[in-house]
Amino acid sequence: MYNTEIKTVEKIRENYIEKKPTQIDELKKLHEKVERPAQILAYSLGSISALILGTGMSLSMKVIGTSLSFALPLGIAVGVVGLVGITANYFIYKKFLSMRKNKYANKVLALSDEILNNQTI
Repeated sequence: MYNTEIKTVEKIRENYIEKKPTQIDELKKLHEKVERPAQILAYSLGSISALILGTGMSLSMKVIGTSLSFALPLGIAVGVVGLVGITANYFIYKKFLSMRKNKYANKVLALSDEILNNQTI
């Protein structure tokens, strides 16, 4: 057998071997559990704020609301709300992430200490 064929066989074989989760896998899952909700919140709030900003721009340029005599001031007001949401998004994300880190810090530190202590033995 050629070297490439052996590698192919080993790669396929790995897919069928039952893998037990290690402590590092648990640590990665715990870290993801901390960060994922904060990321989802940030992406959602950022997307909604960007849509609000776009609506304000469309109103200001009279792309929508052409029959409204007050479309420009309304568009500016709506755009400012979108800008505030976009600006606040970063600070909300950081605060939410900090709260999640504080909540799970003991578990993450204990598990990482256990992994590091097992490694040095």
